[in-house]
Amino acid sequence: MDATGAHPADDPFSVRGRVAVVTGASGTLGQRYCRLLASRGATVVAAARRLDRLEALAGEVAGVVPVGCDVADDSQLQRLVDAAADLGGPDIVVNNAGTSDAVVRAHEQDPAQFRRVLDINLTGAFVLSAAAARQMISHGRGGSIVNVASMLGIVASGGNHQAGYVASKSGLIGLTREMAKQWAPDGIRVNAIAPGYFRSELTEEMFAGDAPGLGHIQRNTLMRRAGEVHEFDGALLLLASDAGSYITGQTIVIDGGWTAR
Repeated sequence: MDATGAHPADDPFSVRGRVAVVTGASGTLGQRYCRLLASRGATVVAAARRLDRLEALAGEVAGVVPVGCDVADDSQLQRLVDAAADLGGPDIVVNNAGTSDAVVRAHEQDPAQFRRVLDINLTGAFVLSAAAARQMISHGRGGSIVNVASMLGIVASGGNHQAGYVASKSGLIGLTREMAKQWAPDGIRVNAIAPGYFRSELTEEMFAGDAPGLGHIQRNTLMRRAGEVHEFDGALLLLASDAGSYITGQTIVIDGGWTAR
């Protein structure tokens, strides 16, 4: 759909004229999502705590609007939606912000840390999605919400021992289905992508030097390698654009075959 409300018939993956919100936009994957959506014609409200990185991204990519935001703060999430509304949106929301817990067994974990992981990964996504949905319902065009979950929302974490992360991503997949059911009558599609292992700030230690993590990934992934960040592009565009107009409540797993074993 472009600014006039027409969708280019020759490019169902276009998001021209739409306003997207991407959280966690200062990290490796978040910046990729911002660049991708902007390259397809969207105005992208890029949100994260590290405003300096967002401003640098905006200086490189036309159509990116930097907004400082802590997703654990409900009032900041509402201000984020207000910023998108000032631009005529939001039409697309990508709940990408996330964190992980210490690699310890559950009985050794600090409950406060467990709660913090759920607050950022799950509750933040709920609060932003609800605020965005209110605005989408108000402007009457519907929209698309894409939650960045994880394959560890489907299977256990193996040797990583991350109870909070697994619980939050499992909850996010369930929340995706529920929000899809509730908001479908309003034209709002809600889906998730569930990545396997990709090199990012959260996984950097697994790829460092002679760390055993990379061998673990190669042995347990059918494709015998970790993912490359560009391999998110197709799934994200499918769910964000009219190419996925009949898809809702679904989780697309992008894991090189890890969960197919």
